[in-house]
Amino acid sequence: MRASGILMHVTSLPGAGGVGTMGKAAYRFVDFLERAGQRYWQILPLSPTGYGDSPYQSFSSFAGQPLIISPDLLIKDGLLSRDDIQDIPQWDDTHVDYGEAIRFKTGLLRKAYRHFKETPVPLYVEEFQAFRKTEGSWLDNYALFMALKDAHDGKPWLQWDLPYRTQEPISMEIARSELADSIDYYRFVQYIFYKQWTRLKTYAAARHITIIGDIPIFVALDSADVWADQHLFQLDDEGFPTVVSGVPPDYFSATGQLWGNPLYLWKNHRKEGYRWWIRRIRHQLRLTDMLRIDHFRGFEAYWSIPYGEETAIHGQWVPGPGTDFFDAVIQALGKHLPIIAEDLGIITPAVEKLRDHYDLPGMRVLQFGFDNTQENDYLPHNFIRNCICYTGTHDNDTTIGWYAQASEDSRDKVRRYMNTDASSVHWDFIRTALSSTAKYALFPMQDVLGLGSGARMNVPGVAGNNWAWRFTSDDLQEETGRHLRSLTLLFGRKGGTL
Repeated sequence: MRASGILMHVTSLPGAGGVGTMGKAAYRFVDFLERAGQRYWQILPLSPTGYGDSPYQSFSSFAGQPLIISPDLLIKDGLLSRDDIQDIPQWDDTHVDYGEAIRFKTGLLRKAYRHFKETPVPLYVEEFQAFRKTEGSWLDNYALFMALKDAHDGKPWLQWDLPYRTQEPISMEIARSELADSIDYYRFVQYIFYKQWTRLKTYAAARHITIIGDIPIFVALDSADVWADQHLFQLDDEGFPTVVSGVPPDYFSATGQLWGNPLYLWKNHRKEGYRWWIRRIRHQLRLTDMLRIDHFRGFEAYWSIPYGEETAIHGQWVPGPGTDFFDAVIQALGKHLPIIAEDLGIITPAVEKLRDHYDLPGMRVLQFGFDNTQENDYLPHNFIRNCICYTGTHDNDTTIGWYAQASEDSRDKVRRYMNTDASSVHWDFIRTALSSTAKYALFPMQDVLGLGSGARMNVPGVAGNNWAWRFTSDDLQEETGRHLRSLTLLFGRKGGTL
């Protein structure tokens, strides 16, 4: 079935509190998707962000982002009062100030936790205890990690006292005792996150909206994932990486991209039957209906860079786990994997073979098709059917911003290919995506709203001022939804699932 949807992270939703949440605006957005004939809502990773605020550099692959917890829902559940949010700062509604949002939201969550402890509601206490039991395999390590992080003034775990870095048993027992309240606070925050997210996901499902999640192939060095399972990563005896992730030099960068994530010690994953990865995928598929795996090509081969290098130049390709990995995942989770393979960039026939062997849809970004005047795989007439056509992604400029900065040759190609004067180029791109042979079409919210470069979500390789874009309630007009619905119906994309 052909279908379409919108790419937008939860943090971009409108509303008070400095950052988008799982509150009223999220439910209204689901309603908008339904009215506009869309069937997919794609989000970025839901995990708690660390340095740089990137959802792709998280403190945990399993934990949820506290920032998107809704204060209004906490009030509705009796965990906060209206008085608790009277001193809400005056925010820029179009931009997330992460530092201030973290300070404000943390204060509210600690108030909610105190209320939970001091005035316990039997139902919530029972739910909390059940949550602790069900999610203990990751929750206990995460809560202890965050409590120890606080106790070390927020420093990365590699800068902690040695017994805590190496998880010396006696020191861990002492920490669990001395930091018991802090540990319980972090468990409570996750209980609230999962409670609110489950409600929202259930609401979306009732309206036939499929939520597409995002799982980065690599995890952050400063994370509970690496700290708790150091034997699964290529680390030295002190916990420092021996090699890190990135991509080699290419047309876009003479020095490549140095991401810096620790690389997996795949032989140990294989010995354990890929248990950690299977838990991770299973867990994420409880949160969302589908998953986009970022940097899919890393399962076939990954670029390994010696730790300490300043660029990605001096790396090498190392074989990944390939079919051995996916066969194990299928055996554990079932034959049909609801996974999207992010296969952008320099992709080899071996990567395509791995993707197609498991019938995973790949990605096609329309902007890439018009970056030059040459024939290429990103032009709709060259699409394979089992793919998702995006007008752009979170890493691209908005369509209007891209067109404004494109060469005249590229703009001429757009106008001729789409038979347009490009006066509403964002709709031209959306229409082209919808009309393509790709089974699925997705477009960033910024393109639906017709916004310029100022609304860009992320500029890869540039530190700061990323991941902050938000839209306001006034931006989303009913006429926009009606127009999107009419195009969606015209090209036979209403309904269907992956």
